[in-house]
Amino acid sequence: MVTEGEEGSGGEGGGKAPPKQRRRDVKLYLVVGAVVVIGLALYFGVHARSAAEARLKQATQDAARIAVTVVTPVATAADQELVLPGNTQAFITAPINARTNGYLEEWFFDIGARVKRGALLAKIATPEVDQQLQQARADLKSAEANLAIAKITAERWQALVANGAVSRQETDQASTNLRAARAAVDSSSANVRRLENLQSFQKVYAPFDGVITARNTDTGALIDAGASGQGRELFQLADIRTIRVYVAVPEVYAQSVQPNAEALLMLDEFPGESFHGKIVRNSNAIDPASRTLLTEVDVDNQDGRLMPGAYALVHLKLPKEVRSVTIPANTLLFRSEGLRVGVVRNGHAELVPIKIGRDYGATVEVVAGLEPTDAVIVDPPDSLISGTPVQTSPQRAK
Repeated sequence: MVTEGEEGSGGEGGGKAPPKQRRRDVKLYLVVGAVVVIGLALYFGVHARSAAEARLKQATQDAARIAVTVVTPVATAADQELVLPGNTQAFITAPINARTNGYLEEWFFDIGARVKRGALLAKIATPEVDQQLQQARADLKSAEANLAIAKITAERWQALVANGAVSRQETDQASTNLRAARAAVDSSSANVRRLENLQSFQKVYAPFDGVITARNTDTGALIDAGASGQGRELFQLADIRTIRVYVAVPEVYAQSVQPNAEALLMLDEFPGESFHGKIVRNSNAIDPASRTLLTEVDVDNQDGRLMPGAYALVHLKLPKEVRSVTIPANTLLFRSEGLRVGVVRNGHAELVPIKIGRDYGATVEVVAGLEPTDAVIVDPPDSLISGTPVQTSPQRAK
């Protein structure tokens, strides 16, 4: 047994805590350690769970984003050029028809011949008209003879009625016969002039300077003036000293195409060569079917190098204030509310209305609605709506 002195001396001299105290300290340390271990376990467990939830949320958001490819619109030059197809036409084209019936006696010019105004193109034999004219002239002479005798008779009756030798009724009858005879002469004279005009149409003349582009008759052919319908044309005459070219200008450029503006004409048969023309007029009305403005360009062709009917490309200069960009055709969305494109902004798709200018096939020109800095979605899905989250992969427009 330990005495009180030993216990006291041991506590003071040895410096050791009593066993009970040591046991309490050990228990305290164990409790604290357990609490720390449990706290650490809880912390790391909650943190791992939160991290997993964050990763799951991010994966879900990434999975909800549509993967799209975008292109950047290509800006056009400030001083741009509008190229439109057109067909060359003669300044004047006229079918030359016969105005009398008969047979073609002779023709003097074939296709490709250049003729002057008043040149004799053909002669027509008109035996029936000639006979009718002879008969009409004979009828006129008969009517003139009847007029002469009616005039003499009327004058005699006027003299006799003054002396009371004849009645007033007989005198009035003689005066009426005179007026009828004059009317018959006028009628016969008009018929003679009509047949003389028909006979004058035996000779077919060129109405203006030009080129014979077609000859649709030959010697001995029956000529029908077409009294009951349109007769067959004998020749086709074209004035090609000035060439007309009609082009359909899109509505968006209608205000930019003004008369007296310069234009260049280019044709495949003249590679590397251009012909200068000028806009002379437009229809001042938009075609509701094509939404275009019909515009006429005239080109000087005194040397005759340009031929009517040729396919040409007309280059029109647009003013500097006209701005546009081009995008691939597979970026367009056709919606009931109008034409749209999908643009990526702040990680989300936005449907933007646009206005189309020219259609190049693989690409289209946009004159309103887009900027060169926009990211336009290529091959957008039909279900795309504004606000849809998207994930982009850039690609330059070709």
